[in-house]
Amino acid sequence: MKKMEGGCLCGQIRYKISDEPLFTSICHCKNCQKQCGTAFSIILGVERNKLNIMGKLKIFNDMGDSGNEVLRKFCGNCGSPIISEVALAPNLYFIKAGTLDNSKHLNPTKEIYTDSKLNCLNKINGADQYKLASK
Repeated sequence: MKKMEGGCLCGQIRYKISDEPLFTSICHCKNCQKQCGTAFSIILGVERNKLNIMGKLKIFNDMGDSGNEVLRKFCGNCGSPIISEVALAPNLYFIKAGTLDNSKHLNPTKEIYTDSKLNCLNKINGADQYKLASK
């Protein structure tokens, strides 16, 4: 297993993942686009008990397209988005891959909310496509 650690831009938040992620996906939903300020978000799904976070995160209470709560947690100092907690997946954290110290080895296998995907982006080779409706 590769050691996986990460943190925010200013360094006040750090985390360690004690096991391989369950999956790596690209999310094209409008809320991820707005939170990250870019075309998509690469996320890692990890079991909650496999993630150790050091530092205090601020929380933005969001709502998913299912109508259920999504807690978007970020550094209150520099604003870096770190994790999301989704009510429909109570045993998982969704880590923003851009906060990893080393993300070169990631290979997303799914693209979700492709109905919101920018037309200028190509399909990721070998990744499953899911056209979910987003806000």
